[in-house]
Formats: sequence, structure tokens, C-alpha cells
Amino acid sequence: MLTAFFSAPVRSLSVALAAAAVMATAAFAQTAPVTENGQRLLDRDDTVFLMLDHQAGLMQIVNDIDQTQLRRNVAAKGMVAEFFDIPVIASTSVPEGPNGPLIAEVTENAPSAIVIDRAGPINAWDDVRIREAVEATGRRTVVISGILTSVCVAFPAIEMAQEGYHVIAAIDASGDYSDLASQTTIARLQQAGVVVESTFSVLSQVHDAWDEANTPVMAQAYSLVTPEYGSVIESYVAHTQPSN
Repeated sequence: MLTAFFSAPVRSLSVALAAAAVMATAAFAQTAPVTENGQRLLDRDDTVFLMLDHQAGLMQIVNDIDQTQLRRNVAAKGMVAEFFDIPVIASTSVPEGPNGPLIAEVTENAPSAIVIDRAGPINAWDDVRIREAVEATGRRTVVISGILTSVCVAFPAIEMAQEGYHVIAAIDASGDYSDLASQTTIARLQQAGVVVESTFSVLSQVHDAWDEANTPVMAQAYSLVTPEYGSVIESYVAHTQPSN
């Protein structure tokens, strides 16, 4: 055993430190603030989608999620926002440079989106045009996504949460350069009172209830986020079609 190489006092100290770490973790879990916003689901009539720096160049350094799936999640968010008349504000950072242009999945699926190109501010919330565009909607729930999660999502999300917005980070419609960067950022966002959700969860909250009008678009959106859901739809259609 490895412990045989250490003296009894050292082993005792190690045990004490481990116990202290467990106790500290438990204490943090009990005292970590739970914001009022974090206790409720989103209201789609109070929601705006903020989609930041989903750019072709930046996409190349995303390593914490499959890039094709990230694009599909962005597309699903866009089409659902368009269907339910949720304002979409997209932004790019120096699109004529190596960051590249906005990916087509944004505007192809949300043609009503406002697109704001930034030439300077790294933090999109420092750009007065973006701040004014969000404020002009009169909505206080912001679903934010972007590339990179640790910068383009985290910086504005943290500041918006501090200003009283109900901020939801659609974490799998965002991407970062490593799993460690992503996990560290999730922890930082939660510390700041930002709600971290999956795209599927966000879409389901927007959807709220099936009806004849929304079924086609929602079935398509869910199938983009979770391709296996397409099999669910296929099974249902096959079951409901009259046999020959």
C-alpha cells in the first residue's frame, strides 16, 4: 500500500485535510446563494435570445462539444425563437478578421435576428448597441450562448445577472477550447447567479405545450438537438398512419 511509505503523523494530517475539504464542500453547498431567478422557469414572453460570436473561425477551436452538434443546437434555438416571436440579438467580434463571419445557422433559422458587429469590446455587454437592443425589447430574461463560453458568454452573463436580469446560459449552444475551461466557467456562472441549462431544456420551456401549430417546428428542433428524437417522431408517425 502507498500509505506504508508515509509516517503516522503524515497520514493523520492527510486524513484531517481530506475531512476538512469534505466539510468545506458541504458547507459551501449549504450556503451557496440560490437566486430567485434560479427557482423559476423562463417565460417566453419575457425572453430574448442573445447569441454571441458564433463565428466560423472561432468554431475551429471548440473542443468541448462536437462542432456539428453545436451548429445544430444553434439552428434549433434560432428556428424556435423565430416561430415564437422571441427577439434574437446576435453579435460578432471583428468578423473580417480571423474570427470569421457569423455562421449561417443563426440567420438562416432566425431571419428576424438583429446582427451587431463589434470592432472593439470583448465583453459584448460593454457595447452600448447591444445593451440598448436588449433594453429595447423590454424583456428581463436573457438566454445567452456563444463562443467561447469562458469569455464571450461568461463576461456579459455575469454582468447582466448582477444588473438583475434572469440570465440562462444555453451551455451546449456554446463552445470552449477544453472541457476544463467549460467546467470552470459553468462553476463561475453559477456562483454569479446565472442559470445553466441544456438547449433541449430551454426549448422545452419555450415550447410549454404541444399544439397543432407548433408541432412541426418543435419536432424538427428537438430532432436537431437530439437526433434520436427523430426516431421517436418516425415511430409515432408510423403508428398513426393507416395500414394499407
